[in-house]
Amino acid sequence: MLTRVEGRAGHIVLNRPRALNALDHPMVRLVDEALTAWEHDDAVRTVVVTGAGGRGLCAGGDIRAVRDDILAGGGAASAAFWHAEYLLNARIARYPKPYVAVMDGYVMGGGVGISAHGDVRVVTERSRVAMPETIIGFVLDVGATYLLTRAPGELGTHLALTGTAAEAGDALLCGLADHFVPSGHLAEFTAALADSDAADVVRTYAQPAPEGELAARRAWIDSCYAADSVEEIVDRLQSCGEQAAKEAAEILLSRSPTALKVTLAALRRARALGSLEEALNQEYRVSCACLTAPDFPEGVRAQVVDKDRRPRWSPAELASVSDADVERFFGPGAYGELGLGA
Repeated sequence: MLTRVEGRAGHIVLNRPRALNALDHPMVRLVDEALTAWEHDDAVRTVVVTGAGGRGLCAGGDIRAVRDDILAGGGAASAAFWHAEYLLNARIARYPKPYVAVMDGYVMGGGVGISAHGDVRVVTERSRVAMPETIIGFVLDVGATYLLTRAPGELGTHLALTGTAAEAGDALLCGLADHFVPSGHLAEFTAALADSDAADVVRTYAQPAPEGELAARRAWIDSCYAADSVEEIVDRLQSCGEQAAKEAAEILLSRSPTALKVTLAALRRARALGSLEEALNQEYRVSCACLTAPDFPEGVRAQVVDKDRRPRWSPAELASVSDADVERFFGPGAYGELGLGA
């Protein structure tokens, strides 16, 4: 990770371009240290977060490292990483100075956590914002259950369960971003933050975003994803008569059945929670429970390690995942509590 100060702006650059700037524990600590230093530095008025390499802000947490940790000893190091990461997500949301996240290119998983809780969230025509956890047998974290339950209708449920990436227009619609700036203007945009307030710079450079896809699909998305179970969601998608809905059903049937059911339960419960901090507390419990479940390391194997794209989920069918199986993920775990707001 790189930091620098230009004029009145403190810059954080996630700098693991070969890994698409995937977050690890040392990076989280360095971001937190930079925020601490600048919070009390009157010369720094704005914090700007970008990613090195030109391909994206951040592809998420280092899931290969998490899998290695699980296989080597049960996941204690990963639980410690998540503990620090989720505290950082909460800190970003409450940071007292403008926090500008440049969400250009790929912004996935932990990349959403380090950006979408900020004050000024900028997307471009290259942005692909996603929480693709069910693809690897994991669950929504980094405060995404809080963010996506506040998207219009059931759009957040659709994005969460399928892992579909939202382009600029849809990211704005779903409340994951605030402004659209063409990528060709980003250098000027970030340079202007050196001597101007973020709100003024946004007014100068923001433009209308290209139209997304989700607004036109609201009717069937809201109807299908309002169901109380993943099985019923799949049935509604298959029978509603829309080709895009049938394709969504096929996507769901390829995901981890356990991850789908736990994710839906987490989203429904998050709707009743009053704050981001409460959602993160819940997510920490669920994430730590994944360390002792088979699908997470298997999903990472299939997608990242062997890349055969043929995960062997356990259980393999939705009907085989019981309510008790789901409930286990929400109980106190071996790694304690996150403790936000306590």
